[in-house]
Amino acid sequence: MDTARDFLATKCFFLSVLAIATPLLTMNQLARAGEISYKAPGSETTLSVRGYVKFDAIWSDRSAGVDSVGDQQLSPSLIPVGPTAGEHKTNQVTFHARQSRLGLGTSTPTQYGDLTTYLEGDFFGADSNESSNSNGFRVRHAYGTLGKLTAGQTWTNFFNEQAYAETLDFGGPLGEIFVRQAQVRWTEKFAAGDASVSAENPESVIAVPGSATPFRSDSDHSPDFTARVRYLAGGAVYSMGVLVRNIHVDSASLAADSGQWGGALALSGIVPAGQRDDVRFDFNLGNAIGRYQVGAFFPDGYLDAAGSLHLARQSSGYIAFRHFWTPELRSTLEYSAASSNVPAGTAAGINRSDRSQHLNLIWSPIAPVNLGAEYIHAERTVAGGDRGDLNRLQFSAQYSF
Repeated sequence: MDTARDFLATKCFFLSVLAIATPLLTMNQLARAGEISYKAPGSETTLSVRGYVKFDAIWSDRSAGVDSVGDQQLSPSLIPVGPTAGEHKTNQVTFHARQSRLGLGTSTPTQYGDLTTYLEGDFFGADSNESSNSNGFRVRHAYGTLGKLTAGQTWTNFFNEQAYAETLDFGGPLGEIFVRQAQVRWTEKFAAGDASVSAENPESVIAVPGSATPFRSDSDHSPDFTARVRYLAGGAVYSMGVLVRNIHVDSASLAADSGQWGGALALSGIVPAGQRDDVRFDFNLGNAIGRYQVGAFFPDGYLDAAGSLHLARQSSGYIAFRHFWTPELRSTLEYSAASSNVPAGTAAGINRSDRSQHLNLIWSPIAPVNLGAEYIHAERTVAGGDRGDLNRLQFSAQYSF
């Protein structure tokens, strides 16, 4: 996926695309794309190993706090806001290798279609201090596919992950949908694309009066449901996703039925612009985008002082242009934004809007190596009106296998 948001997740993502049915590549074709692949004599199962090592050197004009992940990736909720935001915490330098990852996959032909499995992780799990740098390994993907049925943890079906912009920053554009979660998915192919439906893990994050920290509900009554159509036309890829959720609150002070149904639409595309260049876009609108926004930036619902649950109109999106200066040298320019029409009485510290811009230059002297530099500007505004911004320079080196 040279389309990947998190700086060339290409090789790791190809197997994920295989499992979801597009494009149709065999395991041996994937091996020729650069992974380590092995098929034992007399066995029908092919094992593949892929991943990369990535080093990031980051300068920020303000710090998100001691040992904060907000200094290692763009995390919108950790951008300091207010008139004294980041005061005495300027010129922060951070080195890390947490984005490095490892993926293992298998493929076995069966009478029902290919049986594939994929397990992938990186080191953005449990945080550590910068003295030991012993950050925890975490699961990104863990799923299996048999024919049209996929089950396990992977990208939400609501959004077409192929449309992510290519950035060195692991956080990515602030206007994007970004969720990996457990789900059951069914995919049907047709001549120019595919259609898929899923039931996915529910989780309600609720803003309450007087608190800048939303709480997580412990009473989810229904899965999140999605449907998506992906359509290929003239070299472009377009996708429309629908999300339906039951936002639920568990509280003794509320009525027994304290849930509300909400939803959202996502429109995305990858449009060629010349021989190698492309434009990528994503536009999202609804009243339950909530935690599906990158960084779980928005609450899913809002409680008022009387204990009534409200859903808010939320919108987000980005547009990115990727240009190849030469076959080995490329740049992406991106602009993104997200906003929520927060109800009256919402706590002043709850997120209301954000925006970001990325501009990078990436050099690939050989296919498995990417060396690059990126400038990032981001802004955050909360319900009470306080705002803050962040300027950042990032230098990265990635070595894939």
